[in-house]
Amino acid sequence: MSVIERTVSSVTAWVNERTPGLMPAYKKHISEYYAPKNFNLWYYFGSLAMLVLINQIVTGIFLTMNFKPSAAEAFASVEYIMRDVEGGWLIRYMHSTGASLFFVVVYLHMFRAMLYGSYQKPRELVWILGMLIFLTLMAEAFLGYVLPWGQMSYWGAQVIINLFGAVPIIGPELTEWIRGDYLVSDATINRFFALHVIALPLVILLLVVLHLGALHEVGSNNPEGVDIKKVKDEHGKPKDGIPFHPYYTVKDLFGAAFFLTIAAFILFFAPTFGGLFLEYDNFIPADPMVTPAHIKPVWYFTPFYAMLRAVPDKLAGVLVMGGAVLILFGLPWFDRCKVKSIRYRPTLHKVLITLFVIAFVVLAYLGMQAGSTLQTWTARILTVFYFAFFLTMPIWSAMGQTKEVPARVPDHD
Repeated sequence: MSVIERTVSSVTAWVNERTPGLMPAYKKHISEYYAPKNFNLWYYFGSLAMLVLINQIVTGIFLTMNFKPSAAEAFASVEYIMRDVEGGWLIRYMHSTGASLFFVVVYLHMFRAMLYGSYQKPRELVWILGMLIFLTLMAEAFLGYVLPWGQMSYWGAQVIINLFGAVPIIGPELTEWIRGDYLVSDATINRFFALHVIALPLVILLLVVLHLGALHEVGSNNPEGVDIKKVKDEHGKPKDGIPFHPYYTVKDLFGAAFFLTIAAFILFFAPTFGGLFLEYDNFIPADPMVTPAHIKPVWYFTPFYAMLRAVPDKLAGVLVMGGAVLILFGLPWFDRCKVKSIRYRPTLHKVLITLFVIAFVVLAYLGMQAGSTLQTWTARILTVFYFAFFLTMPIWSAMGQTKEVPARVPDHD
C-alpha cells in the first residue's frame, strides 16, 4: 500500500470513527444506491439542476461582496461590478444567465417526469417536493430580478406587487406590507435582498435534500416505468440496477461537461440572449417617472403572465395565474393511467401531451408580446386548454388500450 493510500485510509477511518453515520449515508445515497440501468438523455437534467444551483450560490456570494442593496446605489453597484471589479462582468453574467439556464433544466426535468410518469405511486411525495422547489425558485428568481434596479426590475416589481392589491379586503395593506413603504423604494430592495440572499436559498437547499431523500427512499423511475426492486439477485441487489457511483456519477460528469460547453458559449458570445435572458431596459437605471413601452417578465414567467393578461378581471387573472402553478401539484392524482411510461400509453395520451407542450410554449411567446386582440384571444383559448388538460386528465388518462409493460428492463443491443 502506497503512502497516499495509507493516508487516505487513515483519514477515512479517523472521520468514520467520529461521524459513524456519515459512511452509511454515503453508501445509501451514492455508492450502494441502485439506479435503473436504462437511464437516457432525459435523466441528465436532475444533476444539471444541482450544478446550476451550486453556480447560483457561489456567484451570488461573490456578487454580494460589491452589491449595495439600496435604491440610490444598487444600479451603480452593478455597473461597478461589471466595469471595475476584476472578473466582475463574468460573475454577473454567470449569475444572470445561470438563472435562465436553471429554469431551462428545471422545465425539462419536469417534462421528463410527465413523459415517464415519475409522479405516480409511490413517488407522489417526490413530485410534491419538486413542485415546492419550483415554486420557491420562482419567488427567488423574481426577488433577484428586482435587485439590479434597472427599468424593467423596478416596473416589474410594481406590476407583480400590485397584483396582491386584488386580494379582497386586505389587498392595499398587503401590498404596502410587501413593499415596506407606500411605493417601491429603498425598503423594498432591502427586504428583497435579505430574502433573495439568505431566506429562500436556505429553503431551496432544504427542499432539495428532502427531494433527493424521498427519491432514494422509493427508488428512481426509468423510461420503461418498470420497478427494478421487484427482481433481485441472491445478494438482494436489483438485477436491472447499477450502483449510482461510479456509473452515473461518470455519466453525469460527461453531461455536465457538455452542458457547461453550451453555457460557456452563451456566456461569452450572447449573455443577454438577444434580450431574452436579460432585457435591454434593465441596462437603464430605474426611473419612477418613465414607464417602459412594454412591461414584461423574464421568459420563464411569460406563460403564466400570458394567462394573467388573458383574463379581463384583475382578481380572476391573479387566481388563474396562481392556479396554473398550483394545479401541477395535483398531477399524481389526476393521472389514472395504469402504466407510467409514455412508451406504453395510447396514442391519445401522446397527442394531448404534445399539444400541452405546444400550448405552453406559445403562451410563453404571447407573454412576451404587447398583446393585440388576436394574441389575447389566442392566450384565452390556450389558457382554457391548459386547465382542461389537467382537469379532464382523470377521464382521458383512463381511456384507450395500453401496451404490455415488460416485467424487467429490456436489454438493447
